Amino acid sequence: MSESKAIFGSGCFWCVEAMYKQLKGVIEVLPGYSGGDVANHSYSQVCAGSTGHAEVVRISYDQELIDFTHLLNIFFKTHDITSLNWQGDDVGT
Repeated sequence: MSESKAIFGSGCFWCVEAMYKQLKGVIEVLPGYSGGDVANHSYSQVCAGSTGHAEVVRISYDQELIDFTHLLNIFFKTHDITSLNWQGDDVGT
């Protein structure tokens, strides 16, 4: 096994986590936050937009079963980078 990691931020991490967990070759998907300027922040604070954080997922995957390009293609099919603060039913920062 050749394990690699990728981090994607595309709005609500719960939706992204569920999507990537279904893929053969994905070992683990961990939700979390990136950026921001508030230490020890809460989920509520991040959702309120007061911390500067973005919701992200860290994906651990087996390169022999799925490659980064495939993960990236899924990201762009499910995430409209031209739509600020609105991804599917997820609205807000």
